[in-house]
Amino acid sequence: MSTPPKPDLKDIRRLLTAAFSGTALEWYDYFLYGTAAALVFNKLFFPELDPTVGTLASFVTFAVGFVARPIGAAVFGHIGDRYGRKVSLIITVVMMGATTGCIGLLPTYDTIGLWAPALLSLLRFLQGISVGGEWSGAMLLTLEHTPKEKHGSYSSVPQLGSPVGTLLSSGAFAIVGMLPDDAFYSWGWRLPFLVAFPLLGFALYLRMHIEESPVFRAMLEDAERNGPKPAPLVEAFRRTWGRMIVGVGAAFLGVGGFFLMSTFIISYGTDDLGIDKQTMLNATVIGSVVEIVVLVLAGRLADRIGAWRVCALGAAVTMVAAFPAFWLVDTKETGLVYLGVSLGIGALSIPYAPIGAVVSGMFPEEFRYSAVAMSYNLAGVLSGFVPLMATSLTSAADGASWGAALLLIAIAACTVAGSFGAGTILRRRGAALSSPAQNVEVPA
Repeated sequence: MSTPPKPDLKDIRRLLTAAFSGTALEWYDYFLYGTAAALVFNKLFFPELDPTVGTLASFVTFAVGFVARPIGAAVFGHIGDRYGRKVSLIITVVMMGATTGCIGLLPTYDTIGLWAPALLSLLRFLQGISVGGEWSGAMLLTLEHTPKEKHGSYSSVPQLGSPVGTLLSSGAFAIVGMLPDDAFYSWGWRLPFLVAFPLLGFALYLRMHIEESPVFRAMLEDAERNGPKPAPLVEAFRRTWGRMIVGVGAAFLGVGGFFLMSTFIISYGTDDLGIDKQTMLNATVIGSVVEIVVLVLAGRLADRIGAWRVCALGAAVTMVAAFPAFWLVDTKETGLVYLGVSLGIGALSIPYAPIGAVVSGMFPEEFRYSAVAMSYNLAGVLSGFVPLMATSLTSAADGASWGAALLLIAIAACTVAGSFGAGTILRRRGAALSSPAQNVEVPA
């Protein structure tokens, strides 16, 4: 990644605030659906199904959002590479806020029948398209404004939007979850979704007042002199398909593992273990606080030893922590449940902190948005089916957690491999860029 001009510290703070705030809103909206999928949608949108089948159907609609993410990556990657990172981010935040608020207005199955799950799936699909362009744009805008030697810690700032979004969404459901069941299932569950409308106005204000990336401004000047480059996504696949596969592996744990230890764990705790829903929601809230601390520390560590090494280290720690985390939850003791969820989320947050610096650094500037977005969101497609897979595994094992723990270990192993592959690519790319022959091509 090219080193941008040294910006003013005040400008960096403004940029980081905008990137974090918008990302927090996006993830609040997105994770809100995951919590509702575990607690509400199976009862209100799939009431005619067996409870286990209803939960599976609810997680299928959850997965729809992840299937849509590569479409969003293609659309917003093209916009970000051709028309600007800022333009793309403004569109994504408006799209996410509007669709999430509309979920809070949806009639249920008892009111409109099959149209209810159909409209729910459509809105989830639109959420997925929005998220497909959001993360990569926020990450690139951050890294392309800031010094390369601080990319480890700066890349963790947009990542803080994930735990804060989870904290807000789980906290919102924890509050409305204190309502009597009749009130909660009739109107209380809608309130966290409707909050997305005013939050959208705040995030949009911040996004409108940030500066465009200096890297993109240089790309525009080059396009004016030499004409536009080929279609960014086509070039990304043609020239760097191998690096994109590596990026998928490196990013897999931070996305898929998280949904295993948040969305799935809520459903597993309430449905299979009979733990009170308030306890499981509180566990994810505590886990989110732990994640915030881990992200800050892991980001700083990445500045010292390298982002890809932190990713590999965090994935290895997760492999060791997988079974203990689930064993603690299986005790059904409130304190140990909190500890188990925090252990799982804390471990997988280590590689999540610097993953933006890892993936972004592997690709050339002219199609970086498209390549980063597609790599990250292909990992997201796989991740969207993780709660569904974990639910199927525990159901086949008569409610035992060992299948879900093994799934977490397999996901972490993919990230170990992807992190080492990324390290090799980053070293080769760094050597090529520092060579006198600046046109050295790094293999895909």
